[in-house]
Amino acid sequence: MSDQLKSVAFTVAIALVCSLLLTGAATGLKERKMRNVAVDRQKNILKSVGLLGADQQASVAQIERLYADTIRCYAMDGAGRIVGGGPEALPVCFYVKEDHPAAYILPVDSRGLWGRIRGYMAIEKDGKTVAGFSVYSHNETPGLGGEIEKPWFQENFVGKRIVDEAGELAGVGIAKGKVTDSITADRQANYVDGISGATLTGKFLTGGLKQVLLDYEPLSERFRSGPVSLPAGS
Repeated sequence: MSDQLKSVAFTVAIALVCSLLLTGAATGLKERKMRNVAVDRQKNILKSVGLLGADQQASVAQIERLYADTIRCYAMDGAGRIVGGGPEALPVCFYVKEDHPAAYILPVDSRGLWGRIRGYMAIEKDGKTVAGFSVYSHNETPGLGGEIEKPWFQENFVGKRIVDEAGELAGVGIAKGKVTDSITADRQANYVDGISGATLTGKFLTGGLKQVLLDYEPLSERFRSGPVSLPAGS
């Protein structure tokens, strides 16, 4: 074999080996990435119902175990009934204590100033009170709209109401500045403090949260009417 052919064969062999190594690495990394995405989702669901603190450190195994012990996920049909799924069903998770829902958790996918804002809002079993709120993905400006990912902002939602004084759906809005400075007393239970310099982020998130709560209002009405049971065998 000539030197030229040897060089070509060597180059082809190296290329083949590198290709196989890259393919194997990509496959392994993809599986790890998918698990990391799933664990991050579980972590934020747990945060939304206060089972994990905003700054609490937990291992992957701890998160997965706590999630498996306390969270059940189903779907909701147009009448607010809990179902296994379907083309028009909406996903919903429940924080379960002693086999009964203590809160229900709604996925949030809202418009933001620079992209989508994604997170979870948990509602107490009374169907009226916010149990918690978490954000796990956004493209808002650091130091401005990006403050939506900070504990101080998310903790503002705990205890807020999604209904007005008449019991009608009102949503949860983000005020311009302090709630006590810009919102009348009769509406303050439906607002959280805003972020200085991030008026548009607050406006878009307010609209996004209102739409989510509208979508899940049939389920909220069922909770406001009395206890809700999960499917047998869950």
